[in-house]
Amino acid sequence: MKVSELAKFADVTSETVRYYTREGLIIASRNPNNGYQEYSIEARRRLRFIQQARELGFSIKQIKEILDQADSGDSPCPLVRDLLSQKVPEIRQQIAQLQSHLAKMETALAAWEEMADGVPNGHSICCLIEEWENPECCSKGDQA
Repeated sequence: MKVSELAKFADVTSETVRYYTREGLIIASRNPNNGYQEYSIEARRRLRFIQQARELGFSIKQIKEILDQADSGDSPCPLVRDLLSQKVPEIRQQIAQLQSHLAKMETALAAWEEMADGVPNGHSICCLIEEWENPECCSKGDQA
């Protein structure tokens, strides 16, 4: 199958297929008659694997490492477990940071409901951002 056919099958762009080919994650052969890259059923299987691995949060570099290990005849499963066990705490930390960020944003929105819209005066750009933790600052004569 051609690049566009593989891309359509996997619901990705042709450029994604070309990128994975350049990175060595999937292999294409050249059609001697027209020079087009052609992909086998194996390429479809590997592309599906790549998509599943990406959904689990593996990087392209990690996926290449997994595929290389499998291609050499070794089970990549211990590597996969190790990589994911390292990733889970990182994701937990990112979630905690995002929750903290969301709480700060919600606090700002609540404070902004009570604040007037200020006009830039050479000393401030937008008092909502600059003074959201101290709303009285926006009420000192710079309102619209």
